[in-house]
Formats: sequence, C-alpha cells, structure tokens
Amino acid sequence: MGFRVLVKICEAGILSRSTNAKPKWTSLGRCISTTTTMSRSMLKDSPNAALDKTILGRYMDLPQPEDKVQAKYIWIDGTGEGMRSKTRTLNFVPKHPSELPWWTYDGSSTYQADGANSDIFLYPVAIYRDPFRRGHNRLVLCETLNSDKTPTRTNLRHKCNEAMEAIKELEPWFGIEQEYTFLDFDGRPLGWPKNGFPGPQGPYYCGVGADKVIGREIVEAHYRACLYAGVNLAGTNAEVMPSQWEFQVGPCVGISGGDDLWIARFLLHRIAEEYGVIATLDPKPVDGAWNGAGAHTNFSTKLMRQDGGIAEINRAIEKLSKQHLRHIQAYDPRGGKDNERRLTGKYETSSIHDFSAGTANRGCSIRIPRGVAEDKKGYLEDRRPSSNCDPYAVCNALVRTCCLNE
Repeated sequence: MGFRVLVKICEAGILSRSTNAKPKWTSLGRCISTTTTMSRSMLKDSPNAALDKTILGRYMDLPQPEDKVQAKYIWIDGTGEGMRSKTRTLNFVPKHPSELPWWTYDGSSTYQADGANSDIFLYPVAIYRDPFRRGHNRLVLCETLNSDKTPTRTNLRHKCNEAMEAIKELEPWFGIEQEYTFLDFDGRPLGWPKNGFPGPQGPYYCGVGADKVIGREIVEAHYRACLYAGVNLAGTNAEVMPSQWEFQVGPCVGISGGDDLWIARFLLHRIAEEYGVIATLDPKPVDGAWNGAGAHTNFSTKLMRQDGGIAEINRAIEKLSKQHLRHIQAYDPRGGKDNERRLTGKYETSSIHDFSAGTANRGCSIRIPRGVAEDKKGYLEDRRPSSNCDPYAVCNALVRTCCLNE
C-alpha cells in the first residue's frame, strides 16, 4: 500500500517565528511504500522489493471469463531443489489430475536435457487451489518425464509412489518439519547487522517482539495461502536462529506428504518473491554457532499407532540402524555433502557418521517423542533429513527400509 507523506519544513528560528507566521507544509510527490520504512537498511538491492505491488490489483480485479481457467503447472527442475512453473488456459475446471492435458517445456533450460532433444513432458499428478489468482484457477503439481516417457533423473516421486502403493494397507503417515531462512540480497539473513551479528541464540525460538522476530508477515501470508490451496499445513513457528522459521506439513498419508511439501515450498518462494526476500532451504546458511536447518520427518504405520505399537517402532529403528549410510545419501540432494555442514553433533543434531536413537533426545538420529514413549505407541522422528532434501527420497527410503525390508 502506498501513501503520500507531508513533511513540515523546519529551519533555524522556526519557534520564534511560529507565532507570527502560519507554518508551511510541503507535499512531496514521491510515494513511499509501507515496506520501505521497515527496509531502510534491508533489501536495498532487491528489485522486487522496489516494485509497487498495488498496481497489479487493478488488473487482477478485471472479471475473468466463466469458461476460462488459469492452470499453473509446477515441477522440480534438474537440480532436484529448484522449482519451475508456467501457466496455460483451460476451458473447464479440473477436478482430477487425469482430466488435465500433458504439456512440455524446454528441458535444456532447466538442467534436464540438451538442445538437440529438449522437450520434457509434464505429467499432472495433483491439483491445488490457486491462492494468487483465486476463483476456479488451479495449481498443478507435475512429474517430469523424458521423451521416451521414463522419469527424469530428478523425478523421485515415481519410485516413491511405487513404494507407497506396495504398502498401502499399512497406512503410512508422514509429518515433515520444514525449516528455512529468510535472506537479503547480500546473502545474509534478513535483518542481521551488515557488519556484525545479532545476539546469541536463546530468545528467538517461538519468540515475539520486534527485537526477536523477523519476517512474520511472510510467514502468516504463507500459512493462509497453504490452507487456501489445500495443503495439509499443521503449524508454524519461529526457529532458534533469527530469521529462521519452520512450518509443518502433515500428517499426510502416503505420497501426499511429498506433494504437499513441494507445493508448500513453491508457495513460500512465490510469496517471499512478492516481498523481495529470498527464502533459502540451505541446511547451514550461516557458519559457526548458529543452528542449521533440517526437515525432520515423522513417520508411522498403522501398527505403530495401535496399542503396544512401541514394539513396532523399535523394530523400525533397528532396521534403520543398519542402513544409516543409505539414508544419509538419500537425505540431501548431493548424497550427504550438504548435511556434512549441518550434522556435526552440535546445535541439536547428531553426527553424520554415527547412528543413534533416544527418547526426547534432539541430538540423536532418531528421536522417540516423550509422549510416544509414555503412551507406548505413535511414531518416530528421523532428524537427519536436510532442509533441502527431496521429501520423496526421504519417504521412499523410510518405507523401503522399515516396511519393505530392502
């Protein structure tokens, strides 16, 4: 929202002359965004932060033809981390992914193909409401397929879905805690001193107050957008490091856990874009005595949730202990290299080199929550996945180790 500022011109001796002359006011023709008062020392190099977002409203208020629907197709690019999207017009409101047409894009521009054979197929797999365009407009999550219709290298959903279908009767539930950090365009966390550091960690976790919390507007916008879209968002909170936040997706059944997390990530990046802020999923955005960022994954099956399910949980932990390296390799997009910076055994992490498990211990690979230990049923929390993990790779590994005994 823009506003016009009236500035009273003051000069030497103004008080002595104020009784004899009417004060003058000067109207400044420059409109100042409400965000710039907050961003006097922030976002100076962010192009999006400088744009007037109110102008878009006059076009979004234009009536949309009843027989036209905008469908934004969303996919994971060749990095396994980045997300891409483009929009097409439909003449119907889709109710199921199977109703949507396949599409193609230039894979040579997304690290997925070369120019001689660049077309990559978009295969719709999930539909969400569009919180930006609203109405009947939709977000469409897609798998990516090569020209021969085989999954691309970073299409990990295909294999994960096969595993989920194989154990459907076990009703696997997933809850993923996505940590992330807001950055300014200089690469430093948003709101941090340009030539120093904020006070030590301690007052920021779940904090409140201008001296403890940065970026809550983006967090609240993201929360509401996820709920509107149909993402099963369970909650959110400020994290241990200033400018670091977390949202939780789940509990979700089967493949929907990965689907919902990817769409929630897309919405986070898209909303942060409007504020001119970068939302990074880097697992260790600041070196030193600062917490990293993870994607702690809570997992259970129907047997674990039943009375006496703690025995099934312990059996799963025993299986996980024998596949530690395999899981470390699956838990970040670089086969464990990103997690090496985070899983040091410090700052609420376990060591990347050793497997461990414990009750209410945030320094373990696998944590059994206190309530689960007391109820003797529930779920386990795998604290190893990095914040930039592919949730399909994580959920696939958990199911294949704990349920399919691979």
